[in-house]
Amino acid sequence: MKSTSIITFTTFACAASAFVIPQARDTSSSSTIDDTVVLNYALTLEYLESAFYTGALNNFNEDDFTNDGLPQWARGRFEQIAAHEQAHVQLLSGALGANATQACNYSFPYTSPSSFAALSQLLEGVGVSAYAGAAQYVTNKDYLTTAAVILSTEARHAAWVAGPVNKENPWSGPFDTPLGLSIVYTLASQFITSCPSSNPSLPVKAFPALTFVDASPGEVANVSADGVSTEGQYIAFFSGLSTTYVQVQNGQVVVPNATSLYAVLTSSNTTADDTTITAGVAVLQFPFTSDGTSSTSTGDSSMNVRV
Repeated sequence: MKSTSIITFTTFACAASAFVIPQARDTSSSSTIDDTVVLNYALTLEYLESAFYTGALNNFNEDDFTNDGLPQWARGRFEQIAAHEQAHVQLLSGALGANATQACNYSFPYTSPSSFAALSQLLEGVGVSAYAGAAQYVTNKDYLTTAAVILSTEARHAAWVAGPVNKENPWSGPFDTPLGLSIVYTLASQFITSCPSSNPSLPVKAFPALTFVDASPGEVANVSADGVSTEGQYIAFFSGLSTTYVQVQNGQVVVPNATSLYAVLTSSNTTADDTTITAGVAVLQFPFTSDGTSSTSTGDSSMNVRV
C-alpha cells in the first residue's frame, strides 16, 4: 500500500505574516532589473545562507550531530559550506561596493541537527534555482561568470546534503529548475525578521501560501491557498525547463509525473509571472530509486513543502 507523508513548511518556519520582510516593489518588466539589482538579489540570498549555517554550527557541536543520527563527518562538511557562503558574501559585496545591500536579521526554526539538515537541503536547492533563474538578466560577462561558479558550488552543496547526509535523491533529473525572482523571494522572505532601512528595494513581491495535500506523481491532490480562491485558476508546475499548467477543479489537480516540482497558483494557463501568480510557491519532492523509478509505491514517503 502506498504511503504518502505530507510535510508542511510550517514544520520548519512560522507563518510569513509573523515576519517583517524587506521592502519590495512589484514589477512585470525586466527593464527594472539590471546587474546591480541581480547582484544585490544574490547577495541577499547569500547573507541568509551564511547566517543560517553560522547560527546552526554555533548551536550544535559534533556530538549533537552524531547523537541525532547524522554521519560523524557531517558537521565538518557543513563548516566548509559555511565558509563557502561567507566567501560568496565577500565576493558579491566587493563587486557591488557602495551599492551593496547589508545583512538582515534572521530567524531559522530548526530545533535539531536533523531539522537543520532538512532545511539546508531546501535552501541549497532553492539557491541553485535562484541563480539559474536570474542568469537571464546579467549583462556583464564577468558577473555572469561569477554567478556561474557560485551556482555550480551551490549545486554541489545541494547534492551532498540531499544524498550522503539526508539519504535522499541527490538530483531531480537532467536539468535544474530556474525560478523567478519573486518566487525565490517568497521562499526566502519568511526567514527574514528585519532589514536596515537603507537597503535598496528589490523588484519582487511575496505571494500568499499554497498548500498541497496527499500529493503523489500522476495522481489527484487537494490544493488550497491562503486568502485566495483556487477554483478555476491553474497550477503551474515547474520541473527542469518545462512548465505544466493544470486547472484546479473542485479544489483538486492532477500532479504531473516528476520527481521534483515547484508549484504556483496562476490566473493564466500559459503564463506564470508577477502579473498572473496569485499564490505559492509549494515544493513537491518525491523519492525515487537508484534505477530511476518512483519509490512511493514501495512505502517510501513523498514530501510536500508548503510555503
